[in-house]
Formats: sequence, structure tokens, C-alpha cells
Amino acid sequence: MHVGSLASVLALAVAFFAPPASANETVAEQTRNSANWAMQQGDYTAQRFSKLDEINTSNVKHLKVAWQFSTGVLRGHEGSPLVVGSVMYLHTPFPNNVFALDLDNEQHILWKYTPKQDPFVLSVMCCDTVNRGLQYANNTIFLYQNDASLVALDAQTGKERWKVSNGNPKIAETGTGAPIVVKDKVIVGVSGADHGVRCHVTAYSIVDGKRLWRAYSTGPDADILVDPQKTLSLGKPVGKDSSLKTWTGDQWKIGGGSTWGWFSYDPALDLVYYGTGNPSTWNPSQRAGPDGKPIDQKWSMTIFARSPDTGIAAWAYQMTPFDEWDYDGVNEMILVDDMAIGGAKRNVLVHFDRNGFAYTLDRATGEPLVAKPYDNDLNWSTGVVLDKQAPDYGRPKVVAGKSTFLNGPDEITKYICPGALGFKNEQPASYSPLTGHFYIPANSVCMDMEPFKVTYTPGQPYVGATLQLFPPEGKSSTGRFTIYDAASGSIVKTIEEPFSVWSGMLTTAGGLACYGSLEGYFKCRDQADGTELFKHRLPSGSIGNVFTYAHNGKQYIGLFSGIGGWAGIGLAAGLDKPNDGAGAVGNYAGLKSYTDLGGTLTVYTLP
Repeated sequence: MHVGSLASVLALAVAFFAPPASANETVAEQTRNSANWAMQQGDYTAQRFSKLDEINTSNVKHLKVAWQFSTGVLRGHEGSPLVVGSVMYLHTPFPNNVFALDLDNEQHILWKYTPKQDPFVLSVMCCDTVNRGLQYANNTIFLYQNDASLVALDAQTGKERWKVSNGNPKIAETGTGAPIVVKDKVIVGVSGADHGVRCHVTAYSIVDGKRLWRAYSTGPDADILVDPQKTLSLGKPVGKDSSLKTWTGDQWKIGGGSTWGWFSYDPALDLVYYGTGNPSTWNPSQRAGPDGKPIDQKWSMTIFARSPDTGIAAWAYQMTPFDEWDYDGVNEMILVDDMAIGGAKRNVLVHFDRNGFAYTLDRATGEPLVAKPYDNDLNWSTGVVLDKQAPDYGRPKVVAGKSTFLNGPDEITKYICPGALGFKNEQPASYSPLTGHFYIPANSVCMDMEPFKVTYTPGQPYVGATLQLFPPEGKSSTGRFTIYDAASGSIVKTIEEPFSVWSGMLTTAGGLACYGSLEGYFKCRDQADGTELFKHRLPSGSIGNVFTYAHNGKQYIGLFSGIGGWAGIGLAAGLDKPNDGAGAVGNYAGLKSYTDLGGTLTVYTLP
């Protein structure tokens, strides 16, 4: 399974000098080789499933630490390393250092890249100084820095090939997400909705960094790259000014719609999928229509399907119109073929939204096929309307008592489930074709929310709400390992974890589902029933995504530890007031009894 170093170098060199359109084939070729972990999402489907099976349910109990590597940086370590051939590429939180390690030579550091960033960006980052990982194509490593600079590095030497700015940190445009490479383009989003940033997704040439298109989340049709007659929503054309008509005045100019989550791609349909985040501000009363009634604020909280060549949207589906709870829609879009739904096989997109609903959509049209809670404590809505003839088709039915808008500003709306960080945040779920089920690293957190009036000032927080986060009534734990059937919309099994599971899930052909825990354990469970098969203490709590690779015919599995992110912001940033970190500090106060800051990659294998 291992490709020799010289052969790898020659192959990569040939790939780099091939025509730009070969980038798509380069990514596809590298991800088809199960010995690699050549993409943050695993592959274009974002299933995070590996065909490697040397480590399996019968022998995983024998796993031992093969080696560890300290990144030299504290704060939250999200994402995972990449492995291409005999080289591993690691990233860190700010300052976003990049390492290339030689797997043929005891992880010798081949090169290290240290970005030069203005530390001012730290003051405008929302939820820790995280970075969700590198991407690879055509002998190039793509790094998206916290200061919103996109950098192309030579994979062999670490030298800069080009560098472009995708945003302005002075007005709180920042970078935390991982890009995606499709054909001859690298596509990346931007963070900043909590500071009133008008967010976007942008495509750059992988050759020279030239900007090729940009699609905003809000604004005129020409800016959001929709065709009023051809872009569909719920099976119908979106029509002229689909975004402008759902905002009051010029509010769309500070409308939010962050795009810091994950991308996936369907080569057959030639569509890239991603989600947009909350509208700015969190206070819904300040976003009401001229008549004082709710208004959708399109296209925040939306799943988009776009052409990678032009950026034009094929379809858009808004999950939480007129968001009142900060239920960002940026979580991963998992693509599965031939799912049996209603007696027919469909090629679908499955999305576990922060609002607590799991959506199964036809990925060619955006039609919602299934929309059910993936946690039984959801209480802000009684369900999503799937009757195509209903006037509210595709929309959630809001429970009046959980509406922060109806209760009004400066009033506390109590016991809303999920809380603002969602029943699942950015930590990606995984799908296993062995079982046909999805494996969700979940939060079980509710909230009290009090909106208040806030004034927009460029570069300053534009939140307008205070939160208290806590477990659901009658429960003490805030984490879940959940097995879910997206075809039927049913929860197969739920296993409680002491703290939110903020680590990306990995499934393998060995029947395993593996993840890290906030308090600092690496765990593997049986996909069949969730039985815990392996557990090992990590140097720090983990919010990293589990990955696997093979080297010299031997399988390895690993993850970052390094507490942080929204859930661990108290420890990461030294905060101690319960309401700090949008309520996360109080909810996760117990973490300090289990773990502290770190920054380590741990890799396991069989003896």
C-alpha cells in the first residue's frame, strides 16, 4: 500500500505541471488510495469512512501509541493532519504553523512554515483561534490563515507559491475553515457574522491565486450568484431579488451568513455543497420586517449547491428562516448514493444542522426528503413541514414559547433546546456503508437566551444576546455518541458522554467508529451497537478529527489533542465568568478538573 518516496515525488511533480483542470483528478486519485488521508473530509463525499480494516473490532483493544508529535502551540486543535504518500502535513491554531513530516524517517521534520500574521486578528476571532485544516492538490498545500490569507505552499519544500487576502481582519473578516480544491480552483469561505460581516464563498485559481468568482450569502442576485429563473428553492425558481426582498433596508450589507464550515462535491452533478451561518445580529427584533413581523433573511442559514466553474447556485434550501437562536447552518454535507427512501433509491445529501434537525435532501434539486430530530430533547420546533402543497413547505414549525422574537428583547426565553452551539457543531459526523448508518459526535445542551439591542460598529462584536447553557432537564451529561438512520429519520442508539463530543468521527471498514472526548480520551466503538472497544488517555482534551492511514503496509489511526474551540474556550482563553464565551464557560466549567491546554498529535497502531 505504501508508495516509495522517490516515486511519490516524481508522481507529484508530474501532477503539478499538468494542466490546471487535472487538480480534480489529483485529489480524486489521492483520496481513492486508502493508504492516504489526503483530504480533511476524507474524500469529496465527506463520509469520513476509510476502507482500511487491519485495525478492527476484534483487535482494536490491542492498540498502542506508535508516536506523538508536539505542535508547540496551545489553544484548540481542530481538523486533522493530511497524509499523502510518505509525508504527513500538520497545521496548528494561530499562528497557523505548518509542518511536513517524513514517515520514512521517524517523522523527521522536512520543513516548517510559520506565517507572519498581525496578532490583531486574535481580538476579533469568535470562538478560539482554531484552524480546521490544510487541503492538498497538485503538489501544493493550501493553508487558510486566521487573518483570512489563503496561501499555496510547495508540498516538497514549504515555499510560498502565492498568497492572497480573502478578507480584512480590521472589520473582523477571519479564516477558520478548511478550503476545498475542485478542478483548477481552491474554494474558501469566511467567518465574521457575529461582527456584522457580510460573508461569502470565493474561488481562486490554484495556479496563481487569481480570484475567479465570489458568491455572497446576502444581497443582490449578481452578488449572491443566483439565476432568478434557474436557481431553485423547494423546486421553484427563487425569483428576482430573492435575498433583498427578505431584508429591511440595507441590513443585508451587515447580514452575516458566515461560511466557515465544510465543503463537499459531487463530480457527476458538478456541484459544490456548503452551508451559511446566522444572520447578524442575534437579536431578531432588530431584523424584523417593516411591519414588525418576522422576515426570512435569505440566504443565511442555507444549504447552497453551486457550480465550481461559475459559482452560480443550482439550488438553495434555507433551514432556519429568521433565525432567533444562532443555529448556524454550516455543518458538513455528507453525500450518499442510492439511499432507499419511500420505495425509491435516491442520491442524497445528509446534514446534521445546529438547529437539531437531520436533513436528508435530494442533492440534485435540494428537495427535503426527511427532516427529523437527531436528539429527542429538541423543543423549539414541532417539526419541519414536508407537505409540498402546504404554504409553509420546507419550514420548521416554531413553538411560540421558545421564540426569542415573540418574547421580545431584554426578556429571557427559558429552556430552549438545543442551545446556540447546536446539538452538533462543526465536528463532522461520519457515514458507514457497512451499516448504512451515520455516527454523530453530539452535544446535549440547552439554553436560556436574552436578546438586547446592539449597535453596529465595524470590527466590533454585533451579537446582541446573552446566553446560559446547561444540560437538558434531568440530565447531568452534555455529550452523546449517536447512531442515526437518515433514510427513516430515526435515532438508532444514543450513548451518553460526560461532555460534548467536539471531535470529528471516523468510521472504518474494520467496523469501528472512533472519536476524541473533551475531557481527554480517544475512544473506538463498534458500529453495530456502540459498544466501547478501546479507550486511552490523551495529553489534553480533544476537538480534533480522527483520521487513519497506512504506511509500509501497516494501518495507523490518530487525532489531535488540545482543548479549545467554543466548548473549551474557557480553558483556552483563560475565561472564568459563567456567561463568557456565549455561555460556554459556565456550562463546561467542570472540564478544568479533567484536562488543561495542550497541542499534541497522537498516532496509534497494533503491536
